[in-house]
Amino acid sequence: MSNNPGRARLKGCCALVTGGAGFIGSHLVDRLLDEGARSVVVVDNLFLGELDNLHDALVRGAVLYREDAEFMPSLEYIFAAHQVDVVFNCATKALNYSFMNPMNAFDTNTRVVLNLLELQRKGVFKTLCHFSTSEVYGTAVYEPMDEAHPKNPTTAYAAGKAAADLAVESYVRMFDLDAFIVRPFNNYGPRQNDAGPLAGVIPVTARRILEGRAPEIHGTGTQSRDFIYVQDTVDAVLKCHGVLPAGESVNISAENCIEIATLIGMVAESLGYAGAIERKPGRGSDVACHNATSAKLRSLCGFQCTPFAQGLEQTLAWYRARRSGEAR
Repeated sequence: MSNNPGRARLKGCCALVTGGAGFIGSHLVDRLLDEGARSVVVVDNLFLGELDNLHDALVRGAVLYREDAEFMPSLEYIFAAHQVDVVFNCATKALNYSFMNPMNAFDTNTRVVLNLLELQRKGVFKTLCHFSTSEVYGTAVYEPMDEAHPKNPTTAYAAGKAAADLAVESYVRMFDLDAFIVRPFNNYGPRQNDAGPLAGVIPVTARRILEGRAPEIHGTGTQSRDFIYVQDTVDAVLKCHGVLPAGESVNISAENCIEIATLIGMVAESLGYAGAIERKPGRGSDVACHNATSAKLRSLCGFQCTPFAQGLEQTLAWYRARRSGEAR
């Protein structure tokens, strides 16, 4: 239910998810179906998303367009075919990708949201939930980090995300749009990419161990992140849809700050690995500390988090099962 009279309820609505075949996006698609959305439309170019992530959702009636939300004609065609009420913008290029192609990463993170805002300004749909990232803050200048924390992006990825946030805020002020910003911290859970240079730290560590290779720590290992289980993020996003005013942003955090070296040790212990851990040079522009507060989120809705040890075990069990062909 929404406290905004112009905001459609999720039950019975038509929701469109850009980047909906990705890690967080695919879990959001599943939850929207669970919540009784009339229809769920996914737009994903499968740059990093996977069809397997949508297997159950497509069986349940979700519609997938293998299109690129950076191209306005593609979006115009899709919106003309569906009476969309709300858009969840999860489309992005991964942080690590910005070290390979910084201009494209920045452009993707801004172009998609500008396309959506222009369509919203023209009345094509009513509500936009834009996914930001904790990376817009850079390294913490005070702890815990709240929504007023200065934005100091250290990568082209984060700079594009920060620019997208400003675009959303400006369009709300200029055109009175119903758009709001959710800002998840470091997500983990099933379906997160575990292969190649764009993989997340938990899945890539699990993969290396399960394949009989040594896990790696890049840099000192003292850099910290605030990890949140992906299902908790999705739950928070759907709750924020009903209560977060237009133009505002909210951190989505489990208040679970862990050093990377400690995290690698937990994954190794859970998977029964007692061998060496390789040390690698640190990544340029790496954020040193993320330690968030979710006080605003808790004030808006009844938000509870999965304990990290429990979420990590569930996550690693999923990767073990997928390796044996038992999980999607």
